[in-house]
Amino acid sequence: MNFSDFGKKLCSQSGILQLMDDIGRPLPKNVKPYRLGGGNPAMIPEISAMYRQEMQKIMDNGDEFEKLIGLYDSPQGRMSFIETVAEYLSKTYGWKIGPENVAISNGSQSACFYLFNLLAGTFSSEGSKNRKKIVFPLAPEYIGYADQGIEKEMFVSIPSTWKEEADHTFKYHVNFELLEEYMKKNSQIGAICVTRPTNPSGNVLTDSEITRLSKIARQYSIPLIIDNAYGLPWPNIIFTSDASPYYDDNVILSMSLSKIGLPSLRTGIIIAPAEIVTAIGNMNAIAALASGSFGQALAENLIKTGALVEKAKNFVRPYYENKAKKAVQAFHKYFAGTDYAVHKSEGSIFQWLLLKGLSIPTMQFYSELKKKGVIVVPGEYFFFGDDTEHGLPPVCEHPHFNKCLRINYAGDEEEVDEGIRIIAKTYRKFSK
Repeated sequence: MNFSDFGKKLCSQSGILQLMDDIGRPLPKNVKPYRLGGGNPAMIPEISAMYRQEMQKIMDNGDEFEKLIGLYDSPQGRMSFIETVAEYLSKTYGWKIGPENVAISNGSQSACFYLFNLLAGTFSSEGSKNRKKIVFPLAPEYIGYADQGIEKEMFVSIPSTWKEEADHTFKYHVNFELLEEYMKKNSQIGAICVTRPTNPSGNVLTDSEITRLSKIARQYSIPLIIDNAYGLPWPNIIFTSDASPYYDDNVILSMSLSKIGLPSLRTGIIIAPAEIVTAIGNMNAIAALASGSFGQALAENLIKTGALVEKAKNFVRPYYENKAKKAVQAFHKYFAGTDYAVHKSEGSIFQWLLLKGLSIPTMQFYSELKKKGVIVVPGEYFFFGDDTEHGLPPVCEHPHFNKCLRINYAGDEEEVDEGIRIIAKTYRKFSK
């Protein structure tokens, strides 16, 4: 079968394909799995019970269930849900938004695919063409972005700086000087995009950093995309105090219900200027007809009453913060005496492990761990988006390029602990 260039690009081997395949594919017989690689959130009992209760209300309310499974919503999303989201966010945080500023997608991954290809790629105007790119100012950045561009070379990453901290920890920072220098040299930028918390490192951009990025984007009349899948106000997997929900009229905020207990229902929520929301709805109509209704129906009343945000605050954040602390303790216990560091744990469901003395690339180290049943994500996939033509260093020259692993700590505590022990033992075998 001969595929188009578009087909070949989306069907080729990619980091996100490997990650998702590792989640679902069983290991060989007699190999005990330690699944520390994928993005599955934990099943928190209080959150599961909350959704079960909402589902029961739907089942008990006349023909509401039949309508839910039997009728399409609009391409923009379920209008009652959209109105609820807009009303809650505008009243609670003072954001100047209405239903015209909210669109629903089949997960935030799909939303980012739409947004990136809407704002970057080839632009035709009055007989001329130019190509725009998306800039990621804090590399390493999310593995799922790397292959989302329909066209080639749509993404540019600004390598992060980092600061060593006490007790084998470090923290990434935006190289604002390099970012602003790059923006001055290259006018062909369609948007700036960050994750908050950052996937893979768990770094949380502070309010002042987000405001500064927004000002830079506004200076060049482009949007700042904030992927808020782990952020505020839900699911609130943020452990720092210097972070608040953020939106203004040049921001595109991508939210989700996945990390607050509904990953399989694929419900992405876009908060954006009306022109962007209209475009997302139009693209939904062509690509998917409409978005799935179940997640919206389960969460609507919870958002309206504030229960979703309260549950995130009282159960989701404490749950992950406690598990993160235990995972960090395991790193320090098992890696003691080796040359390692862990990124400061500020949010998300991942730990970012730097193996300074690793004698082989982490892609190869990943394969060695997989033989032992330990599934992680090798760090190379999170470094992408070169633009040496405009003065940026190649991302592969970042000192952390082939020295890091992304580790999901959200699973069973004993499984996570034992998985970390095996990683440390294997690291000693492949350490310089």
